[in-house]
Amino acid sequence: MKIILITGSTDGIGKLTALKLAKEGHKVYLHGRSSDKLANTISEIKEESGNQNIDGFVADFSDINAVKQMTEDVKAKVPKLDVLINNAGIFKTSAVSKFKGFDIRFVVNYLAAYALTNGILQVLQNGDHTRIVNLSSAAQSHVSDATLTGVTMHVASEAYAQSKLALTMWSFAFAKANPEIITIAVNPGSLLNTKMAKEAYGQHWSPAEKGVNILYDLAMSKDHENDSGKYFDNDKGTFAKAHPDAYDEGLINRLLTTTDSLLA
Repeated sequence: MKIILITGSTDGIGKLTALKLAKEGHKVYLHGRSSDKLANTISEIKEESGNQNIDGFVADFSDINAVKQMTEDVKAKVPKLDVLINNAGIFKTSAVSKFKGFDIRFVVNYLAAYALTNGILQVLQNGDHTRIVNLSSAAQSHVSDATLTGVTMHVASEAYAQSKLALTMWSFAFAKANPEIITIAVNPGSLLNTKMAKEAYGQHWSPAEKGVNILYDLAMSKDHENDSGKYFDNDKGTFAKAHPDAYDEGLINRLLTTTDSLLA
């Protein structure tokens, strides 16, 4: 039995992955920003899986203080984690972040995952052959100075692409700094049949299960024990090269230095 935390798991591929893992008898912690929706999802997964070992945490990932509170809650409740899937993400929205005026996509898709993962590092280090799966995207774009200084982007797709590249750059750096934890970034598939894709594009190319299956595989399969620090592109069905910036030490250091000072 593995102990697993999946962020953004009250709908979409996060929820479906949680259900798949619950059916196998693992202890699964969900996360959502609405306490009612989280409670309903926990009940639903318990009923459908027959597994009572399901629990969860509430945090609005657009508010870094809420993320920091969640890290304290996790540390108080969970002695060890074997798998963390940083799945929470946002694309098109009218909402604004509650963090220093930064673009909400940069906060939810990157800063929150960074703050949570580093905040519960000891819990992850206590795990058994621990794995982290970070949800990147085929959309990756150079992280601009404007983004790093908190200028909100007006084009949702560009803000999203920058946040996903930031997550991928940090993924690679985290893998290097924590060799005992298998850390993999993944594009789970473009335009999967999820709420996010419908809201953004009004259409989908592939079933949500395509994303669920790769998240499950990267989190659980023995095949990936030597794949830390890599990027899996599920549009191609293989490990692939991420954006060139993800291999640029200077740009990675700039990103991480800025991130640490923002979150301090």
